[in-house]
Amino acid sequence: MEGLCLFAAVGTASNKAELIYVWEQATPEAKAIIVCLIIFSIIAWSVMVSKALQMRRARKLNYYFDQEFHAQKTVLDLFDRKLQVEGCPLYEVYQVGCVQLDARLRGPGGERSKQQVSLKNMEHVKRALENVVAQESLKLESGLILLAIAVSGAPFIGLLGTVWGVMSTFAGIAQQGSATMAAMAPGVSAALITTVAGLLVAIPSMFSYNWLVHNLRVFTVGLDNFAQELVSKMETEFLADE
Repeated sequence: MEGLCLFAAVGTASNKAELIYVWEQATPEAKAIIVCLIIFSIIAWSVMVSKALQMRRARKLNYYFDQEFHAQKTVLDLFDRKLQVEGCPLYEVYQVGCVQLDARLRGPGGERSKQQVSLKNMEHVKRALENVVAQESLKLESGLILLAIAVSGAPFIGLLGTVWGVMSTFAGIAQQGSATMAAMAPGVSAALITTVAGLLVAIPSMFSYNWLVHNLRVFTVGLDNFAQELVSKMETEFLADE
């Protein structure tokens, strides 16, 4: 008789799509957790796509700006040409450095009358460059905290739903006094679906987070190297001998 009940349950499940059948068997708590994980997954995927596009665009703009920077004759050529490159981290670093240097080369009347700057003024330029490098790194890093939360939190949220569902299943079986496989299977399978949902959120987020962090480190090193090269050229052209 028990075997007939089990075959009947399997036959019922096979007539429907597996996920639809499991969803129908899930408790309201498990459904609420799955809906939360779906929302979390949408947010995580939107962050992945937006950050990937942002870094791809920044990498392309950095490449073209770096070529233009090394083609100029003096360090202020691009600045004097009023070149605008929105969304390019290297340009932002260059622009801030040139604004600081240009301000120290101008006289009281606003004209660029000085040919050299002191070591103290050059130190101010260096600090401004360090600040803008940190700011650009933070811009690229923004949003990664959501992926970190998805990686660490989603499996535990899914596990909470599984434990809760299994607990409800065993409580119902205890009240019915019937511990057959047919009675247990729907509830346990519905409970396990929350763990699956949690892993489906966490696994893509983990791979994407590691890839984005690696690219962020590459960008940060590139910004640091560019800032040092920019300062070196500024010192070569404008630093006064003391």
